[in-house]
Amino acid sequence: MAVLIRTREVPAARRHDAWRSIVCDTLGPLDLRIDRDAPLHGRIDAGALGPLGVGRVRTSTPHSVHRTRGLIRRDSPELYRVVLAMSGSLLVAQDGRSARLRQGQFVIYDFGRPYELCYNAPVHLAVFSVPRASLAVPAGTVARLTAVPVTSDEGTGALTAPVLRRVTADLDGYRPASAARLSTVVTDLITTTIAERAERLDLVPEDSRERTLLLRIHSFIEQHLGDPALTPSTLAAAHHVSLRQLHRLFEPENTTAAAWIRHRRLERCRRELGDPVAGTTPVGAVGARWGFPDPAHFSRVFRRTYGVSPLEYRRAALG
Repeated sequence: MAVLIRTREVPAARRHDAWRSIVCDTLGPLDLRIDRDAPLHGRIDAGALGPLGVGRVRTSTPHSVHRTRGLIRRDSPELYRVVLAMSGSLLVAQDGRSARLRQGQFVIYDFGRPYELCYNAPVHLAVFSVPRASLAVPAGTVARLTAVPVTSDEGTGALTAPVLRRVTADLDGYRPASAARLSTVVTDLITTTIAERAERLDLVPEDSRERTLLLRIHSFIEQHLGDPALTPSTLAAAHHVSLRQLHRLFEPENTTAAAWIRHRRLERCRRELGDPVAGTTPVGAVGARWGFPDPAHFSRVFRRTYGVSPLEYRRAALG
C-alpha cells in the first residue's frame, strides 16, 4: 500500500489542509467536517487488489465525512464501498438508516448516493471500493441493506470479515495472480453476504456460490482438524452436499477433500513441532492434537510428506 498521508510527517500548521486534500480530492469528492483547533493525528494508506480499491484509515481525531448531492453531481463513479471496523467504532448513515459499526463489523454503502461517516473516537478502518458491476446482486437489493451492519459471528459474514482483515494486512505481499484470485474471493463473499441478508441467494451465480461454499468448508476444516472423525463423509454431511459434490468442489485446487484435511493437519503439526513453547510436548501428543491418534501412522505420513520423522524435524527446527 502507498502511504497517502502520515500526519506526524506533516508540520502541525499544514495537517488539516493536507488531510482534507487527501480525503476530499483523492478519496472523494467528499466534504470533510473537522474542528480546525483539534490536534489531528492519523494515517491513510491506499492500494489495489485487482479491480478492487483497498484502503486503511487510522485516526484518533473526531471528524465526519459527507457525500452530498452536489458532490455526487460533480463526480459519481459507479462503485460501492465496504468498510470494516478493524478497531474502534464509527457511525454510518445512508438511505434513512444509521448504524454504529463496532469492531469486527462491516457495512456496505453506495458511493453514488448521499451518506455520512462519523468518527468520535480512535478508529482503524479497512475500506474496499467495489465496482457496482462486480456484484451480481441488483442495485435495488443492495439499497435495502446499506448502512446495515454485518457481524462476524453469523452466516457468510463470519467468513467475510476475517478475509477482509487479512487481505488488508497482507496486501503488499500478494503477487498479481494471487491478487486477481483474491479479488474474486472478496467479491464472491460480499455478493453472497448481501444476497444472504436479503434472502435472495438465488441471485448469486452458481460459480460464486460454489467458491463461497468451498471457503466455508475450508473454515470448517480448520475448526475441526483435531477431530479424528473429520472425514470427507462427515464434511459433506455438515454442509448438506453429496460426496460427489464435495469432491467436485476440490477439483479446481487439484486435490481432494481427504488430501486437504491431511495437508492442513500436517501443517499444524509441523508448526507446533517447530515452536519452542511446545518443545516439551511429546511428539505423539502433537500428532493426536491435530487428528493423528496413532503415533506410528503419524510418523509415517509426516516422513512421507517432509522427508524426515517428526522427532528429526523438531530437533532440526529447535537446534
